[in-house]
Amino acid sequence: MPEIGRLRGRHRELAELDGLMGRARAGHSGALVVSGEAGVGKTVLLDQMASRAVAGVRVERIVASESEMELAYAGLHQLCGHMMGSAGRLPAPQREAIEAAFGLRQGSAPSPFLVGLALLGLLTEAAGGRALLCLVDDAQWLDEASARAVAFAARRLDAEGIALVLAMRTVGEAFAGLPQLVVEGLGHDDARELLRLAVPGGLDRRVRDQLIAEARGNPLALRELPRALSPAEIAGGFALTGSMPLESRIEQSLIAQLDPLPGSARLLLLLAAADPTGDPGLLWRASVALGLGPADFDAATHADALVIGTRVGFRHPLVRSAVYRSASPEDRRRVHAALADVTSAGQDPDRRAWHRASATLLPDEDVAADLERSAVRARTRGGAAAAAAFLERAAELTPEPVRRGQRLIAAAEAKHDAGAPAAALRLLDTARDLPLTALQEALIARLRARAGYALRRDGSGAQLLLAAAQGLEGLDPVLARDTYIEALAAAIYGGRLGDPEQVATVANAILAATDAAEESDRARDLILRGQALLAAKGQQAAIATLRRAQRAFLDQVPDALELHWMWFASRAAQDLWDVRALRALADRQVELARAEGVVTVLPIALSLLMLAQTVDGDLDAAEASCDEIDAIKDVTGHPLPQYGRLFLAAYRGQAAEAERWAEQIRADAYARGEGYGLSAVNFAEAILYNGLGRFAEAMAASRRELPYTHELSHAMRTLLELVEAAVRTGERELAEEAFERLASVTRPAGTGYASGVLAMAEAQLREAGEAEALYKEAIGHFELERIPIMVGRCSLLYGEELTRRHRHAEARERLRTAYELLSGCGLTAFAERAARGLSASGETLRVPAHGSAAHLTGQELNVARLAREGLTNRDIGARLFISARTAEYHLRKVFMKLGIRGRAELRSALAELDPPPPLRPARPTGPGPAPGPRPSL
Repeated sequence: MPEIGRLRGRHRELAELDGLMGRARAGHSGALVVSGEAGVGKTVLLDQMASRAVAGVRVERIVASESEMELAYAGLHQLCGHMMGSAGRLPAPQREAIEAAFGLRQGSAPSPFLVGLALLGLLTEAAGGRALLCLVDDAQWLDEASARAVAFAARRLDAEGIALVLAMRTVGEAFAGLPQLVVEGLGHDDARELLRLAVPGGLDRRVRDQLIAEARGNPLALRELPRALSPAEIAGGFALTGSMPLESRIEQSLIAQLDPLPGSARLLLLLAAADPTGDPGLLWRASVALGLGPADFDAATHADALVIGTRVGFRHPLVRSAVYRSASPEDRRRVHAALADVTSAGQDPDRRAWHRASATLLPDEDVAADLERSAVRARTRGGAAAAAAFLERAAELTPEPVRRGQRLIAAAEAKHDAGAPAAALRLLDTARDLPLTALQEALIARLRARAGYALRRDGSGAQLLLAAAQGLEGLDPVLARDTYIEALAAAIYGGRLGDPEQVATVANAILAATDAAEESDRARDLILRGQALLAAKGQQAAIATLRRAQRAFLDQVPDALELHWMWFASRAAQDLWDVRALRALADRQVELARAEGVVTVLPIALSLLMLAQTVDGDLDAAEASCDEIDAIKDVTGHPLPQYGRLFLAAYRGQAAEAERWAEQIRADAYARGEGYGLSAVNFAEAILYNGLGRFAEAMAASRRELPYTHELSHAMRTLLELVEAAVRTGERELAEEAFERLASVTRPAGTGYASGVLAMAEAQLREAGEAEALYKEAIGHFELERIPIMVGRCSLLYGEELTRRHRHAEARERLRTAYELLSGCGLTAFAERAARGLSASGETLRVPAHGSAAHLTGQELNVARLAREGLTNRDIGARLFISARTAEYHLRKVFMKLGIRGRAELRSALAELDPPPPLRPARPTGPGPAPGPRPSL
């Protein structure tokens, strides 16, 4: 086919692809998702891109296969398995992760985002000092684990000189958000010309118009459909059959062209279609087993169907799918049996097991056990979806009913872990009529509760989880405790959007079930009972147990369950106003989760670390934590509300951004049935509007939390905002009510943070000297606890109070302190309030001129700070989820913008952007009681 015919009407697409490649040659990376229906020309565009690559550009190309979707990391191995010689240059955690994913290393399941980082590193090494063009055709058939890893790497391409193009029919969830190029059908004139080239002898006008209308500009349809026409049909007897989907019409045409081949040659084509590896040696050995010979290879290649070179392929991906789908079940089993016989059980056991299963019709325990072993290996490699597929097929082939039930439950659990709770429930439905043990019944109840809660997030979730936990008592105590915690977490997060009695019901059930565990020293037992006491009986009753739990989490080496539930201890630290425990626990959980690559734990651990960083006044570090959470979400696909982004925008006074996040999170909270989200929004809006001086709006947001003080968490912290807003709007009675409720949840805690908050609130309700003493007391508490944002906000209120009393000299001192602290922490709106107060008190504020460091981008600033701490480019890349080359690129830009020559000068150059140093009380700041007791952590 002449090139001009193949690429008519594709100037826009080629220009975009050429631009991507040109940027890669200039050292800039990028990814592009090319989507469109089957046959629309995606493969041809990739062919053109590969052929137009100039000398010095390395080209890597794969075609994903539908039959490999159940094999974890099969697509990734095809893409970069041959690059593993460069793996030694990756950071050790990344190298170990990708080796585990490829089955080259024994150990626990690899972290998906470490595998994604390893892929980015391998591609960077493959690019070397030149450009790399990486083409993935039929990317919709990538296995889930590979798709996540490729998408993760694609989102982090920056300055490596890599162009990554992914061709797929429809854009899958994993690739949403990447730059996209939609390939559509050709226009009428181009379609007509392409059809003329496809049928040089000419067509009847009516037939031509029908074909153009049916093909809808699809180039493959325009080339292939006429081939299935008889001479009579070409002459005018063609009947319209547009009711059949176009893809099916194309496949039917392709199969019709293969009909003249002998049956043995068609069987060879089926054999090649069933083997996704494209290994010529494997195909030859399997063909011998089927009695096929060289003549069949010749016939298949002469028919322009099979292409045999260093790899076996088809002239178009649709030929493969057409051949496989049109084959009889018996022939499919024959070719899979042959492939199983010649596939090495030692080198490729999982693919061999899958071929054996595809060749088996009746139940067979030997084949089922083989699949089960593959599922274990898939789990070890981090492929929950692959494990589920192996186990589901194993269950189908299991002859013994009890064993079948066991495998079905395991398959359903793997489905749930892979983020497919609806599929998990469907699998469990198939186990209804099987004989089950008591433990299996309890496991099914637990899994139904977990999957149902994941799908619906309604009030029944906590009740079902509680019932499941009670059913596991006496059968699996450890799993029972884990399920109790899930039930309590579901009830707490449901909060006001669930049954109002639900939290107390779950908590009291836990207390009744854990009497014997009261003296346990295990962190998981202590946090379960402590949180139940907190929910059922309040802070005072829970303090001792929760502090024991916090110490246990910090002192003991946690098992997998304890690492997962450590966030509950951090939440308890918030509910007890214990900022020191929050810092220690959040740091510990993040450190352990990073070290072990536990991505199911790391996002929530980072969200708690973000809160601690916010308290510490380091909003830039908090934003970096949010970036890391987003990076993990990209690779895992699990949703996590953007609370961190909301609070950062609120503290910084970014009204438009905060309101956008608030709207989104509020809608998500209602959809998920999580009252916690509504509480977070109200708290954030109260902070935002108090900072902006929009006190009526702050009052409206914060008073919505007044009925929910018993929920603690954000609801109780919003009370301080309500006192400030109500006082400023003249709602004295409302302010007093908020203060009394605040006192009820701070006095039992007895920490310095709680005492400072209470004194700060009370100061706004008192007159003259009493207010002044309370402000000084609050500032003293906050300084001892090292909470600069609260020192700044309290100094702001104190300065504004002094201004109202016309004590301008003293007011200026307090407002100046407030301005310096608040602006240094990034609380821009509150700092501007302080600046307005200074202006009102008669001082002209000298705003320090920011140096060139202020012009660094967020990524440049992150790189610069890590480089200042002595991290290498490779270490920086691992921490920020970018390549070492991108880290080097950003560091060069940092040096240029700052006008410095190297890392040694970073410390002084970045000093102006650092948050204020930790606060130390150089002298007593006023009367008042000493800070309350703190746990010895």
